[in-house]
Amino acid sequence: MSRIAYVDGAYTPLRYASISIQDRGFQFADSIYEVWAVRRGEICDLRGHFDRLWRSLSELRIAPPMNEASLLAVLRETMRRNHVHDGIIYLQISRGAASRDHAFPTIPAKPTMVVTAKNLDRAALEARGRNGVKIISTPEMRWARRDIKSVNLLPNVLARQAAKEAGAFEAWFVDAQGYVTEGTSSNAWIVDAEGRLRTRGLSHDILHGVTRAMLLKLARERQMPVSEEPFTLEEAKAAREAFISAASNPAVPVIAIDNVPVGQGTPGPITLALRAAYLGA
Repeated sequence: MSRIAYVDGAYTPLRYASISIQDRGFQFADSIYEVWAVRRGEICDLRGHFDRLWRSLSELRIAPPMNEASLLAVLRETMRRNHVHDGIIYLQISRGAASRDHAFPTIPAKPTMVVTAKNLDRAALEARGRNGVKIISTPEMRWARRDIKSVNLLPNVLARQAAKEAGAFEAWFVDAQGYVTEGTSSNAWIVDAEGRLRTRGLSHDILHGVTRAMLLKLARERQMPVSEEPFTLEEAKAAREAFISAASNPAVPVIAIDNVPVGQGTPGPITLALRAAYLGA
């Protein structure tokens, strides 16, 4: 069955979907994106993702192509046409197509909007959450506004490829002071030697993860000790537990960092408890 994409007002088979070669997202990465998880046929964390989407557009001064109600209708229709029950919906909005010039177009372009949706391998996702993953560390080399969910992801691509070649699932960026910022497509967490759940506080240094926010809420509701503060790579390697979080990978245990086992080298109880709470298990 052919997948269907929404492109600027039309639903079309994915293999025929296209945008202008002068689109600023293609030429300059002048574009933002957002990803919603779909579980059991329901779109997850709608409010948090919409809030982040509007913030990203505002930070880049890109006009929203439609209001929230209309956009939600497009998301749901794209999901329906692709028969997505457990997967993701991907949205990308660029400043639009214009003659190539680094400055914004003198006459504002019409934003380009693309939406796709697909099912994911739930068995693989569940196995990852049950068995844990390995990660590597890599020097931080990205731009200074990682809080904007832009498509400027080349450093992330290179780091993820390095992780794959090393037999790992994810890579954690480490800043010049030795602190972990985040992963290539996930937020980073540890349970430290004192038993505190730690993740870096919100700033321009990291993406303001929607799943991150929900996990913090769940942890506090369960009276777990929580600290939003940075941790070093060495602290992570010496931690009781570590995990990553993202829309499609909520609370996935990290069992090794740079081939150093974390804790017992197996998924930890706090990670698994938070994962179960998030997934409603």
